[in-house]
Amino acid sequence: MSLINMAKREINCKIVYYGIGLCGKTTNLHYIHQTVNPQDVGDLVSIDTETERTLYFDLLPLDLGKVHGFQIRFQLYTVPGQILYQQTRVSVLKGADCVIFVADSQASKLQENIDSWNELTDQLKRMNKKIDDFPLVIQWNKRDLSDILPTSILEQYLNPLRCPSYESVAVTGQGVIDCLRVGINSTLQRLERI
Repeated sequence: MSLINMAKREINCKIVYYGIGLCGKTTNLHYIHQTVNPQDVGDLVSIDTETERTLYFDLLPLDLGKVHGFQIRFQLYTVPGQILYQQTRVSVLKGADCVIFVADSQASKLQENIDSWNELTDQLKRMNKKIDDFPLVIQWNKRDLSDILPTSILEQYLNPLRCPSYESVAVTGQGVIDCLRVGINSTLQRLERI
């Protein structure tokens, strides 16, 4: 749920990049952070423990205008994707206004992607989010590799809700901004309805 700061007339929205380990979540955030106008972005912060890492930064796109007279600020987060960090993923997911699910397109990663997607939807349901109304975007990442599944297969197994989905190559930035733009727009549309 968006945090509203009445004193600053600001709404803080949280977008979480979710997916398996090494699927490209961190690469997405690094690319966005380097690409966005430096005036619009805060410092890239890494919360490192001995075994895991969560990245985040603030994004204040000045050209978005205002919603109900409030300036909009987005906070972008990644979750650690490794199986044993489920509690950290749940903590980072709390308060999310939008999730960008980053799927590794490699055929060998299909089952891990399915497990991650199921975990995500289960957690959103536990947080009382209406899945069919919650802003979700799917990114088919690593489309530049040779052992990838066709997007039709990925859609079949990983997109039962028919969320907006985009092919990407996060290391080059292909599709990264498209996914973020759709995530921001769907979050803003949801805010307008509230």
